[in-house]
Amino acid sequence: MREHFATLNEIVAAGGGAVVKTIGDAVMATFPTPDRALSAAFRMREAMRGLNEHHDGREDLVLKIGIHEGPCLAVTLNERQDYFGSTVNIASRVQGLAATPSILATDSVIDHPLSASVFGNGRAKPTARQHALRGLAAERTVYEIP
Repeated sequence: MREHFATLNEIVAAGGGAVVKTIGDAVMATFPTPDRALSAAFRMREAMRGLNEHHDGREDLVLKIGIHEGPCLAVTLNERQDYFGSTVNIASRVQGLAATPSILATDSVIDHPLSASVFGNGRAKPTARQHALRGLAAERTVYEIP
């Protein structure tokens, strides 16, 4: 697990992001722009594959990645910054839908102008699906990135 967290922390920092907190074996991170979050997600997925291969090829370390973009409330609690609001809740719900090794992202991430550059590298195009997310009245478009 130390190797898992060290790898994720390194990738988040390299993308200009910050790990906000860990929840069990999950990591909540924030990035300045959606394209950086997407790029970090691709690097995280590859890094976990590498760690698994290094450990006899077992799929012990899996990632379920969900990405959402939007405004949130930043608060300092116990001398640590934390984030609250519907943006954080939606990100959590999207992550909860994820099935490894796909990355799930909302339409606000995929449609962001900076995100187009991430998909120009020969990566498979995201597939849109409608999902009901707990706490939201209407279904939300969530993209699966293979």
